Amino acid sequence: MSQRITSNEFTENLLDIALATARLSAPDRGLCHELVCGVVRWQATLDRLIARKTDPSRELRPALKNLLRLGLYQIFWLDRIPPHAAVHETVEQAKRAGYHSQTGFINAVLRGYLREMDEIRKILADMKISQPALGWSHPEWLVEKWRARYGDDKTRELLAWNNTPPKTFARVNALKVDAGKLIERWREENVEYDFLTRDWTGENLAFELKAHPPLHLLGSFRAGWFYVQDPSTLLAPMLLAPQPAETIWDLCAAPGGKTTFMAQLLNNEGKIIASDLDPGRLKLVKDNCARLGVTGVDFTENTKVKTLNIQFDRILIDAPCSNTGVMRRRVDLRWRIQPGEIERLRAMQLDLLNEAATKLKSGGTLVYSTCSLEPEENSEVVKQFLTSHAGFALESERQLLPFADGVDGAYVARLKHIA
Repeated sequence: MSQRITSNEFTENLLDIALATARLSAPDRGLCHELVCGVVRWQATLDRLIARKTDPSRELRPALKNLLRLGLYQIFWLDRIPPHAAVHETVEQAKRAGYHSQTGFINAVLRGYLREMDEIRKILADMKISQPALGWSHPEWLVEKWRARYGDDKTRELLAWNNTPPKTFARVNALKVDAGKLIERWREENVEYDFLTRDWTGENLAFELKAHPPLHLLGSFRAGWFYVQDPSTLLAPMLLAPQPAETIWDLCAAPGGKTTFMAQLLNNEGKIIASDLDPGRLKLVKDNCARLGVTGVDFTENTKVKTLNIQFDRILIDAPCSNTGVMRRRVDLRWRIQPGEIERLRAMQLDLLNEAATKLKSGGTLVYSTCSLEPEENSEVVKQFLTSHAGFALESERQLLPFADGVDGAYVARLKHIA
């Protein structure tokens, strides 16, 4: 597992690919998902436990370390697996993986922890207070950054949120059905749902899917009756407020959630140019538009838009960012992100704003959004842009926070081209 963290793909994407062809029952599939994501999330804390029972001069092979992580995760984080069963299965897995000579070592480490379970649980609980980065398994530099901004209590709420499996949310595709018809279909398909309402979504637009068969098996999904996206991603298109007959540029469109929602707001009556920094990812946008019945969208590369003789009425920039607002969905993001990455992304974000400014009509609207919690990528980027663009004014900005809003973190600023 740790070997794969260096992959360009995120762990959850690799896991989805592997599970797509695995012959597992639904419960086993769910358990596999929980084990993989849980071990990655809690890796720092698990490694501290491993270090307590192993010789520091002994370098463990990555696969062997992963086996210990799996065993310890089941013992201390999963209630549904009896601890002795977790030890037994971990040892058996070591045998199946060819680590016969190491099974005694694995058994000794895990059984040692069985004898200390109550004591270790107290230590783990104390670490969440005294050493929050280690206790909640996050990079220390990031935790200290959040503590300085939010304080200890709110930071712990955020850390707990990041370590909780994400919920699945769906947006009704009003281009094809209304909420009532979709709900009827879900009942036939054994989909359990809850209504979800926020001040920017209104009613009967977003739902929480509490339980459901695999999405690709749902006729309602294949028919494009709904799109899976967190409610936080609906705020930017709502603030952009596209109008029929306008020409709109979606500057970083992939995978297409905001593009298709804008088309829905327009009832397919506007003109959207969808582009992306990675042209290869435009296929995702095309596929989603086709499934959802979206028309009036042209797809092109970012660089080619510069050459088009078009001035846009409205522009949406859903900028590449550190993704710190969606850390619970990107389970290995915490181990990828580095402090210098935020500054590199900030430069890219400013470039995108500068590029968009040249293509916006006078009187037009520009919405800048990220899924980051960091001011350096959000309000500070907007302030820096405004200092060098006197013809633009900030109309509104909003930061969604998981511990306050119950959705993924997101930042949205609405700017007006006033001259």
